[in-house]
Amino acid sequence: MKINKLLFPLLLASARGAAFGAVGCDLNDPDRDVARLFPASSGYKTQYLSVKTAGGEKLLARIEDRLGDKFKGLYETIDVPYTLYLIYKGKEKIGYIHGVNQKGEYGGIQVFLSLGLDGKIKAFYIQKLTSKAAAELRSKTFGAQFAGLSLKDLADYDPAAGKAPASSPATKLKSPSSAAEKDFQHVMRAVKKNLILMDEFVFSKENKTP
Repeated sequence: MKINKLLFPLLLASARGAAFGAVGCDLNDPDRDVARLFPASSGYKTQYLSVKTAGGEKLLARIEDRLGDKFKGLYETIDVPYTLYLIYKGKEKIGYIHGVNQKGEYGGIQVFLSLGLDGKIKAFYIQKLTSKAAAELRSKTFGAQFAGLSLKDLADYDPAAGKAPASSPATKLKSPSSAAEKDFQHVMRAVKKNLILMDEFVFSKENKTP
């Protein structure tokens, strides 16, 4: 089949737009990573979600309101595909793993959380990060700060300002160093966004009474 030379650049641009217009977030090695992030697991299933299919513009507006910031860029379009890992022990579902992309100081950051059925963080994992303080932000000491927290603990965190009220549990979360401060704020935004998406996609539906 012949393609008109004048139309070819337009077709190529359209294909690229479809391929790169929405940037998802998947575990690089799910078998290995699930076993590491959820040691009690024996298996998992995957489910694919998006704000567009889950509620569209109305849901996006609600998520932005809860986040305290607008979605923007390739990482946060309404049709971004989110991969939800449903974690099992035998036939019993015991939790979830979910990741989000977040714009960082020098590039994209991928932040994954493993969550219990109660919505509390069990493990924190940065898969992708380009930063001068990457080692510090990926350290076990830094990640351990998030264990046991849930959305209510970060509800008052303001990602636009990069801070929370003095009374908020979020103030207990500390940057590992001054060099990491900017990307620490990006990570905090990613964690709050992740928890909000999980609440909208999963927990609010599971806890909804008929």
